[in-house]
Amino acid sequence: MKDRILEAFVEEAHESGLKFTMDDLAKRLAISKRTLYEHFSSKTLILETLIERTNDDMIRKTEQIVGNDQLTLLEKIKQSIRVIPQYNDFYDLRILDQMKKYYPEHWKRVHTDLNDWPQIRTLIQQGIQEGIIVNKNEALIMRLIIDSINLTFDQRFFLDNSVTVEEAIYSIVDILLFGLVEK
Repeated sequence: MKDRILEAFVEEAHESGLKFTMDDLAKRLAISKRTLYEHFSSKTLILETLIERTNDDMIRKTEQIVGNDQLTLLEKIKQSIRVIPQYNDFYDLRILDQMKKYYPEHWKRVHTDLNDWPQIRTLIQQGIQEGIIVNKNEALIMRLIIDSINLTFDQRFFLDNSVTVEEAIYSIVDILLFGLVEK
């Protein structure tokens, strides 16, 4: 039931923004408010759980890739950047802006999580040391990767251009790692 509540929270946030009530969420789920409160004591707790699960999912998936000895370093970088957490669709620009306004402490956590990717940084450092990645400013490389992936939060762009977030991430990674020029 908790997963269904989290999914409904994301759906409600996309339709109504973050200003919806627990009543609205209970109606969407076709359950009583009491039943909803048995699982989550507040809307804030649902938001915290969503943030935590998304971050944990991203870390777990990335660590599985990094720990896979069957992958080359370049494959690890590529697959790690392409990780899409379970509730990735929650993070779109409109919701992040509302979170910054109405839930500033939660936004700070999300902002930090979205702008610090230690596993990727370690892989990039290793790639530079091994001569697989160009020896350019590491901070700049990380900023390019993070900002490029964070572009996927502009979900209107993807709707307008008939591309999925996953397709966009795959293209972004290929462009970042292999450039724009045909060989």
